Amino acid sequence: MEVNVFINNYREAFGERAELPLVFWYSDKPVADTEKINGCFFKGLKIVREGNPISLNAETIGCGGGKFYTGFTEMPERIPNFVSLKEKYKETPEMVLEFIEKLEVPLADRAYLNFARIDCIESFDGIEGLLFLVTPDIISGLATWAYFDNNSEDAVTSMFGSGCSAVVTNAINENKRNGRRTFIGFFDPSVRPYVEANILSFVIPISRFKEMYHTMRQSSLFDTHAWSKIRTRINEAETP
Repeated sequence: MEVNVFINNYREAFGERAELPLVFWYSDKPVADTEKINGCFFKGLKIVREGNPISLNAETIGCGGGKFYTGFTEMPERIPNFVSLKEKYKETPEMVLEFIEKLEVPLADRAYLNFARIDCIESFDGIEGLLFLVTPDIISGLATWAYFDNNSEDAVTSMFGSGCSAVVTNAINENKRNGRRTFIGFFDPSVRPYVEANILSFVIPISRFKEMYHTMRQSSLFDTHAWSKIRTRINEAETP
């Protein structure tokens, strides 16, 4: 798989106005000096989207949930009560705990979690997943591409969880099982203030991307009348 080949294909399929995806991966050393981010660490995506990588760890992530869902700490005892009684995202703390137990958040075995725009990396080696921050039109293209060679009912799925679990935890777990699911996210109200109103996340874990990379040009994203109309609309739309 070649990064530049994918970028060229993506731009041809979605147009020059479609924002390039981000990639994320763990490493022993940071790729960028990153100041502590208080609250949701997805605040830091703004500079990543502008072309500047960030490197996160237990010290630079200010949110206890963010540290946990990225694997840098064990679950803080306060999370079940906080998510249920404070944020009111689940009816009871016991439901939160049940969700977390089923999720099986893995501990990170490396010191840093890095995010970079895809045109800032040289290869897909070590990458955990691709994160697309996208409008409904672009999601329709990504989902249709994901369905192209996968008849499973969960080929494209959305699961309850924080922004960090929807992106990082789901991708890590999917890669561990060599799975084929992709994930729509950023439904969490706590992460939404840090992206535009019409943006959701679409994550392709690397285990699935290794297949989808080779099917892109065969799918409806190329040489079909229906998608050409959507592509035109994407590129005529105002920047989100």
